[in-house]
Amino acid sequence: MKIEEAMRLAIEIAQDSALNADEVPVGAVILNSLGEVIATGTNERELHMDPSGHAEIVAMRRAATSLGNWRLDGHTLVVTLEPCAMCAGAIAQSRMEKLVFGAWDERAGAVGSVWDILRDPRALNKVEVVAGVLAQECAQMLGTFFQEKRKGN
Repeated sequence: MKIEEAMRLAIEIAQDSALNADEVPVGAVILNSLGEVIATGTNERELHMDPSGHAEIVAMRRAATSLGNWRLDGHTLVVTLEPCAMCAGAIAQSRMEKLVFGAWDERAGAVGSVWDILRDPRALNKVEVVAGVLAQECAQMLGTFFQEKRKGN
């Protein structure tokens, strides 16, 4: 699966999550080295009352379980929103090879916006980062969700 195609899948997953579970619409897809989807995730904070239930964490847990190994080296994480500090740390700890994200998070992003955990020269594990894939679509989806929330819908 190509990166843009994986991002479209992540967007679809995020939209379904927001509609069905009233979660902030963030979707994540993990691809193996052959470009095959091995795991997906959406925000599950509200569902499980879990502050660590971010889409990236959910997807990484599922990937590790399916592989029987917490090391995700050789894998790519595609996510609709720039990861926060918690998720960026988990991505580094998982030994993920590559991160691809859509929309920038100017308030809490930790891969270039507020911090840059993954590309910090002191980081033990280097992760290739590709930013801004289908950024406008990802940002619009989030913006629409929060506009509706503010209206009380």
